[in-house]
Amino acid sequence: MIIDDLVGIPLDREAFDALVARCVKDVVARQAEVGIDIPSDGEFSKPDFHNYVVKRLGGLEVQTTQRRSIGATGMYYPKLAEEFPGFMQQYGDMYRTMWLPEELSREKIAQALKVAVPLTTVTRPITYEGQDELKRDLDNFAAALAPHDFADAFVPAATPSRSDSFSDEVYSSEEQYLYALADAMAVEYKAIVDAGYLVQLDLGLPSRNQVLHGKTNPSIEDLRRASEMHVEAYNHALRDIPTDRVRYHLCWGSMNTPHTTDVPLTEFVEMILKINAKYYVLEGANPRHEHEWMVWKDVKLPDDKVLVPGMVSHQTNVVEHPELVSWRIQNYASVVGRERVVAGTDCGFSQGWTMQRVHEEVQWAKLKALADGAALATKALWG
Repeated sequence: MIIDDLVGIPLDREAFDALVARCVKDVVARQAEVGIDIPSDGEFSKPDFHNYVVKRLGGLEVQTTQRRSIGATGMYYPKLAEEFPGFMQQYGDMYRTMWLPEELSREKIAQALKVAVPLTTVTRPITYEGQDELKRDLDNFAAALAPHDFADAFVPAATPSRSDSFSDEVYSSEEQYLYALADAMAVEYKAIVDAGYLVQLDLGLPSRNQVLHGKTNPSIEDLRRASEMHVEAYNHALRDIPTDRVRYHLCWGSMNTPHTTDVPLTEFVEMILKINAKYYVLEGANPRHEHEWMVWKDVKLPDDKVLVPGMVSHQTNVVEHPELVSWRIQNYASVVGRERVVAGTDCGFSQGWTMQRVHEEVQWAKLKALADGAALATKALWG
């Protein structure tokens, strides 16, 4: 028995690895069953979609005695907590009563929920040291895909964007640290593509919800400057990877909160199009952003780009009707062309072991509605 140093949950490593392999096999088979053409591995080995890299990057030290609580802190969203204090308090408390994996002790996970994401410090130059875990994930995915015939497959990976504390003795600036992360994460990106999969960079650009350079409510100009630096670092990390094997997921946050602080797509669309990716996974079912298919009436999608807008939401347990999915697809096709749209989901249905947004039964119903709606749209658009 060992303790996972990221979330503080006791794990039997051998049993855990066997469970992950089984879950990847099952989730791929289920995606084939409901009609998904381009599956992922479900990210079962990762405690969450972003901070899993803490264990794969040398140079980051977890501060086990200092972790950020998810209770009364506004879920890391200080602007929303200011605007909707009662709701955000209730929303944070909800995390203590959510669905939990049966294979793990509810008491131990409940304890882990009190600390959430650990704080990390840069103690030495960043290197990539997660080759063994990465190989395990890619091998599990290959074995799960083997019995099926998919059009393609993708593996999500965190972007080189973090807010760890560091001293001038290691990196003299945030930009220098960001590029060091980019060099390290490039190892993971290239390994995914070399294994035959699409790599999906999985995290949005700096957001109004976060603290940026000490500001709890950064301006659009602050966000734009920070985002430009991040885009340049992303491209640095992708420099050895063919653009047509890259997906970029622009996320406004997976939480089902008011989303009133989301930055409109119009503010950043030209910038994200500079990312060396062919596929752009955007939220299209989130009611705060559903109208943004119209952005593409005024912004020309480059000839070498394809949109993968979300047609079903991870923020509600209401299952979308296939006709609604078809209508959403046709909206995008009307402005960028039918060959330039791949139907997707807004985001992952679960962002970590303890962050399940939609019940499992509903997840599969949504994916079935996505496939059925895509079939309707294909018939309408292609005859």
